[in-house]
Amino acid sequence: MSSVINENMILIQLLEGKAFVWKADDVQMIREQHGLVGNLVGALVRKPRQNSRLGLPLQLLPEEARLLVEVGAAVLVRSLSREKELQKQEVLEPESAESSSSTNEGKDEQPEAAAYEKYLGESYKEQRKLALEEKRRTLESLADRIAEGRSRRKRQRSDQEGDATESPLQGPIKELQNLEETFHFPKEAMMVHLPTARTSCEDVEEVDPRQVSVHWPYAGQKEHEVRFKVFKSLWQKGYFLTNGSKFGGDFLVYPGDPMRFHAHFIAICYPYKEEIALSDIVTAARLGTNVKKTVLLCSADQEGEVTFTSLQWSGLQ
Repeated sequence: MSSVINENMILIQLLEGKAFVWKADDVQMIREQHGLVGNLVGALVRKPRQNSRLGLPLQLLPEEARLLVEVGAAVLVRSLSREKELQKQEVLEPESAESSSSTNEGKDEQPEAAAYEKYLGESYKEQRKLALEEKRRTLESLADRIAEGRSRRKRQRSDQEGDATESPLQGPIKELQNLEETFHFPKEAMMVHLPTARTSCEDVEEVDPRQVSVHWPYAGQKEHEVRFKVFKSLWQKGYFLTNGSKFGGDFLVYPGDPMRFHAHFIAICYPYKEEIALSDIVTAARLGTNVKKTVLLCSADQEGEVTFTSLQWSGLQ
């Protein structure tokens, strides 16, 4: 049974424990109004074979998705239609599944495909009507010139054949007669809108981030709880955060939008009062120095109070 979800809420779709946002407007709102970045992971429609620039969907960190839910801006959902499809594939044997797919091809049309085909049909009718009106206006504006040109050519042919009789100017040109029936608008000339969001034909169900499930396995995890408290604390201070795994940390911390600023800190999260090996501290400090960033050792207690310790490598004295 699908849940009733507020249309103004950002839909974060869960797939195997990962959070995705498919609507371009939602992605813009997440960045501009909530100061969260995420990571675009989809191929661009016009250049699908390159990976230097990516597009929708936007993949969110678990901490980003949970924060949006906590502030009341988003809701976590899972696809019921996809789950039913996976269950059907698990029940069917490989041979029967193959024969069934070939037999039912074209019969069990997906609702997304049916909705898109309907949209294309309506768009074609509308564009044909507009093209027909434009064709009619063009012919009407040029009718006198067309009729005069045809009459002139006919007189020239008559003179060449020795017939001196002059033919009068023609009336309304033939193209305007029965234009509705004779006008041809090929479908190849139709303009097609490339959607920036997935159609909302499928049924979805809300997922509670406080409950552990296959779709949201982070609830109650000690590591996730520490990361989330640190993430939320830095976010409330006005910082932008992204994944810091490439720099050996949990988060990269920016003083503003990453499109305008370089990261100033590398945040590494540790459970509260957990002993940290000296070698790990030295490694983190040297890493931060090499990439010209300050390392933050972060931990949070049971009450959510976050402690930050900054490291900077000064070398041997």
